[in-house]
Amino acid sequence: MTSSHESLRGRRVVITGGVRRLGRAFALALANAGADVVVTTRHSDEEATELLQAIKPLGGRYAAVQSDVTVPEQVSRAVEEAAGFLGGIDLLINNAGMFESAKLEDLTPEQWDRVFATNTRGPFLMARAALPHLRSSQGRILNIGSLGGIRPWITHGHYCSSKAALHMLTQTMAKAWAPEVSVNAIAPGMIRFPDEPERMASKTPMQRDGSPADVVKAVLFFASAPQFITGQILAVDGGLGLA
Repeated sequence: MTSSHESLRGRRVVITGGVRRLGRAFALALANAGADVVVTTRHSDEEATELLQAIKPLGGRYAAVQSDVTVPEQVSRAVEEAAGFLGGIDLLINNAGMFESAKLEDLTPEQWDRVFATNTRGPFLMARAALPHLRSSQGRILNIGSLGGIRPWITHGHYCSSKAALHMLTQTMAKAWAPEVSVNAIAPGMIRFPDEPERMASKTPMQRDGSPADVVKAVLFFASAPQFITGQILAVDGGLGLA
């Protein structure tokens, strides 16, 4: 991605689950567009170190903070560390998530609770903790939902339900925290990384799986879109949800 989004110059961004896959792509793109970025990760590991090394040549400020988004005390600490480092928060991206397959009748309560804790409780805890900072900056929240929160997938009942709940939480936040904070969500469909095979191309109107770049462009749009856009759930799925 180029750094043509000049409105992101100096923007202070926090990304949960920001060291792998889509989270990593978001962090690199936003840093390249001029933003200062803090990522959260459950573990302080080589992937976090590698990401920070990749961001370093792009300039700006960047850091990784260790935090489990399901634990309120860790969330509060991570938000305060990030806000202290950045001098505030302009954009919170709730990206940390858990994906799991299981037959609906075989789901255990523990599986159900674990997926909801990460995919729905985590974004709520992060947003609540970051809210004072976001209100001060007239900031934004962007939740990473899923096409699975719009369309039912029979072997992902707990995942789909958790993402549907996150979509509703997005709209509730948007209504509750306006006009100071705008809140939107992106619902990716099948996203294929370079080392993965095509999975749903034949069923997708655009005849390909999505790429990380497709979702990144949607993130950059919401990061710089008019504050007046709020409460929206944008499917980035190549039309797969129409099938």
